[in-house]
Amino acid sequence: MNQTVTFRLSAPPVSGVLRPRLVLVSLAAAAVAFLAFCLGIGLGEVRLGLGEVVQSLVGAGDQGTAFVVRELRLPRALTGLLAGAAFGLSGALFQAMTRNPLASPDMIGVTQGAGVAVVAGIVLGVGSGLQFLGFAGAVAAALVTYLLAWRRGASGGRFVLVGIGLSWMCTSATEFLMVTSDDFQAQQALGWLFGNLNGRTWDHVTPLAVALVLLVPIALLLGRWTRALQLGDEVATVLGAPVRAARLALLMAGVGLVAFGTAAAGPVAFVALAAPQIAQRLARTAGPPPLASGLVGAFIVLSADLIARLLIPDVELPVGVVTGALGAPLLLWLLARGRRR
Repeated sequence: MNQTVTFRLSAPPVSGVLRPRLVLVSLAAAAVAFLAFCLGIGLGEVRLGLGEVVQSLVGAGDQGTAFVVRELRLPRALTGLLAGAAFGLSGALFQAMTRNPLASPDMIGVTQGAGVAVVAGIVLGVGSGLQFLGFAGAVAAALVTYLLAWRRGASGGRFVLVGIGLSWMCTSATEFLMVTSDDFQAQQALGWLFGNLNGRTWDHVTPLAVALVLLVPIALLLGRWTRALQLGDEVATVLGAPVRAARLALLMAGVGLVAFGTAAAGPVAFVALAAPQIAQRLARTAGPPPLASGLVGAFIVLSADLIARLLIPDVELPVGVVTGALGAPLLLWLLARGRRR
């Protein structure tokens, strides 16, 4: 007796939709990020309580407090919030696209590409347009990595190895520019290279906010293909996913996010690596959840900024120093875990 079996193939749904644990993790990450956001605004020569900060943010309170909150401190806090979200979301896109937990922008040359472009602009005396230079440098580095890693497809392992090589090339170029610059330019570039939120103004916030408004919906819409890509190119093709187009679109969205985040806050180390891994383990999803990763990234940057400002009295450390110190153990753990596997 002959039997006909029909298989129905369709694109996988958005990862994490209607999962109570993922929703809970996202809400918790948003809550603690907002708490760190308000605490950061309250720090300064004039300490403000949490209630005063919230009142000023919603348009209440006295005019003096409102001026301090909205004009002097809010741009710094918003830059940290938006940059952290951009780093976390871009890291989730890169890791899902390559199926590799080490494939974060600051590990595969994208951040370093933005860095060498911005440092070159500082050394050459470009007074404005540094954010555009950062974006151009990140895009160029990502395209070079993608093209060099391409061989009938860009596998995750090859992508990471090529990116690491390119990152060292960009780092060497940055160091050369630093050596050949004068003391003032070197000091300015060095403060930016560590990742810093000091002195941030609305000029840093506006381009980053516009980029997030445009790129976050695109990244979330493209997230419907990340689950298919995590199964491998062959399986993703069978499931109907446009593998090459989806991977390229995810690459450009991730590059855009990290480029504008880096241009605004500098190359804050390890946030794009750590945030997706933390969100994935908290939510217990098969891959890094994009939205939760962005919220965790925002919390990491804001909380690291709090630590940097409170760790040493009267000294504000660059936020990248704190994230680097906290992220290095995570990197070692991921490497050790991968070796055991």
